[in-house]
Amino acid sequence: MALWGGRFSSEPADSVAALSRSVDFDWRLAPYDIKVNLAHLDGLVASGVIASGNGEVIRAGLKALSTEIIAGKFTYNDSDEDVHSAIERGLIAKIGAIGGALRAGRSRNDLVVTDFKLYLIDHLLEVASLTTDLVSAFNQQSAALVEVIAPGFTHLQHAQPIVFGHELAKHSQALLRDVDRIGDWLVRNNFSPLGSGALAGSGLQPNPESSADTLGFDGVLANSIDAVSDRDFAAEALFVMAMLGVHLSRIGEEFTIWSTTEFKWVVIDDAYSTGSSIMPQKKNPDIAELARGKSGRLIGNLTALLAVLKGLPFAYNRDLQEDKEPIFDSVETLLVLLPALTGMVETAKFNGANISSGAHSGYALATEIADYLAKKSVPFAQAHEVAGECVRLCESAGIELYELSDDQLKAIHPELKSDLKELLTTQGAVASRTSSLGTSISSVTKQIADLKNATKEAKSWISNEVERFSGMMKP
Repeated sequence: MALWGGRFSSEPADSVAALSRSVDFDWRLAPYDIKVNLAHLDGLVASGVIASGNGEVIRAGLKALSTEIIAGKFTYNDSDEDVHSAIERGLIAKIGAIGGALRAGRSRNDLVVTDFKLYLIDHLLEVASLTTDLVSAFNQQSAALVEVIAPGFTHLQHAQPIVFGHELAKHSQALLRDVDRIGDWLVRNNFSPLGSGALAGSGLQPNPESSADTLGFDGVLANSIDAVSDRDFAAEALFVMAMLGVHLSRIGEEFTIWSTTEFKWVVIDDAYSTGSSIMPQKKNPDIAELARGKSGRLIGNLTALLAVLKGLPFAYNRDLQEDKEPIFDSVETLLVLLPALTGMVETAKFNGANISSGAHSGYALATEIADYLAKKSVPFAQAHEVAGECVRLCESAGIELYELSDDQLKAIHPELKSDLKELLTTQGAVASRTSSLGTSISSVTKQIADLKNATKEAKSWISNEVERFSGMMKP
């Protein structure tokens, strides 16, 4: 059912109709379209544009249609251009021509962007909830591995020994930032565009604040032109999801490496692995690899929308039809990826002995020598050179730093005493990092406790927001 055409003398060409048709993907907005139409109806009844009796008929029709949409009994057909035309067709079929009165005072321009915002609020909160589930899985594994000492890496080369719980907890920190970004997004973007009409506002809807309140928005956007053409909220949401995807990709990369025969740091559960169609022995970390691969889609969706928005004139332009598919794809990608990745992390079995076995290799304790000299007032630049000489001697002799004799140490620098040997252990190196962000067991234990509290707070915030919006938006 077309929502326009009075001034046209012919139907659009088939190719134009096919190009313009969006209902096959924007049907996802149908539940939100009903809610927005109900809020719009309240305004029309309040302003006297629709008589209260007719308003009740329309309201009953919309609610009945909502029930049928949720149950899958009503959907779009080949004649519908978009979700809005499909719902108007269904409403008029139920209650007659009076259903067309609902179009007064609104445009598809403000209707679609309001629907779209409500969809994103709903689904970003779901993404946030699933992300905190993944954080909880990392918190649990971090706590269990807080006494395992591992080699730390920079440039994929051994750097300094660390507590392995610290290594895992870094993912919780990054993922909680993603959750925070969703919260920030909601604070910044929870304002209603409904009442903007096509671009100039509406004389038939004098109180858009009431509709905004009904739908759970914190207020109304201040400029009707900006309101119908703004897609900052969509681009920002795509950035948040792309950044989350990058973090998931890095998790995938680590688990892929750690599960190799060469590392043997982690065994991924069979339920989160796959096999080979030709090699019976294979057990592949496909979930980790898919996490790594799907980040490309999430980044690409952000880039695609930014390209659409670049140089776009105000107010509404049909180019904005291209805003939804990137969002839908990113949301649906994360909704299927996050639970699988959470299961992989929850069920992973880490091999503490293998993780710790190389913690001291690669002269990873050289910094302890430089720090030891710095504490004796040797300028660090000089201390750094001395530690390098120790490494060079060990390389030529084929020994580790802790195997240097007292005479060898003294020959390199007179301040290198025998008590240095106590520090040239992975346990000593880790224990010395007692700052709030350090890798000592006490520091990491405190960090994990803080992460658990932050995760609990995030879950509570998400639950409250979900309850708030679900209550506001019930048809």
